[in-house]
Amino acid sequence: MNQGNETTLEPMHNIVLIGFMGCGKSTIGRELNKKLGYRLLDTDHSISQETGKTIPEIFQQDGEDHFRSLETQLLENLLIEKTNHQIISTGGGMISRPENPPLLRQLGFVVWLSCTPDDIFSRTSRNSNRPLLQCDDPMAVITQLLEERAPLYEQTAHLEINTSDLDFDEISCGILESARYHFGSLPAPR
Repeated sequence: MNQGNETTLEPMHNIVLIGFMGCGKSTIGRELNKKLGYRLLDTDHSISQETGKTIPEIFQQDGEDHFRSLETQLLENLLIEKTNHQIISTGGGMISRPENPPLLRQLGFVVWLSCTPDDIFSRTSRNSNRPLLQCDDPMAVITQLLEERAPLYEQTAHLEINTSDLDFDEISCGILESARYHFGSLPAPR
């Protein structure tokens, strides 16, 4: 697969949601699914189904690097299968592998959902399914990872939306309007 040259590939009509954990990718994905009718594909859920393990189990038993390899393989498979007309909600660290941002952009219109570190902490602090935050100082981890990942999210995304002060309807409507502009129109799901 030619991963380096996006322009030779037929563009996919998917909406791809990227961003840090707790920024609303799953929730916004469900809203877009309702409004547009495109199938919702959550990459973490797909990887869990494929492996028969939860994300924390994969991190604990196989390590983060193995999990990141599974993410890359999933993206490659979506491109091989010519996946189209879907909302793809990704894991927060998917952009950390250098080969993944071009794959995400090949899949479609990439939207970076962002929010403040305080919002991320309040949205994720009671969730034990966040392996990277199972530590003594999760706020320090959030701040450090956001600092590392923000430039990668920015380089990958066609659009950034801060979810801190908007409601889900406003966010999903904004994404749909921008996606229509990006694609010229949004075809109906098949």
